[in-house]
Amino acid sequence: MKIVGVCACTVGIAHTYIAQEKLENAAKKKGDDIKIETQGTIGIENELTAEDIANADAVILAVDVQVTGRERFEGKRVIQVSTDTAIKSPNKLIEKIHEVVGK
Repeated sequence: MKIVGVCACTVGIAHTYIAQEKLENAAKKKGDDIKIETQGTIGIENELTAEDIANADAVILAVDVQVTGRERFEGKRVIQVSTDTAIKSPNKLIEKIHEVVGK
């Protein structure tokens, strides 16, 4: 399965990057391709391309704030959770995405 997502916390530092790492590790463990964009105090990193989004089966928004470019995901299956959920239960979140998408 191909998953893309955005992580962004209120401060834009620690939780953003911890959530990214946890989600990437959980998805890779499941055999999924994943790319996570971060939106933090230093701006947007690892920015998702239109092709990344078009090829994705699902989108994870692990966010605690409004994110830039949310409209890019219209028409996609979007699962939104807090960064805290992504950090504490990344494996369950990836499992849930598989259930929702049916892959």
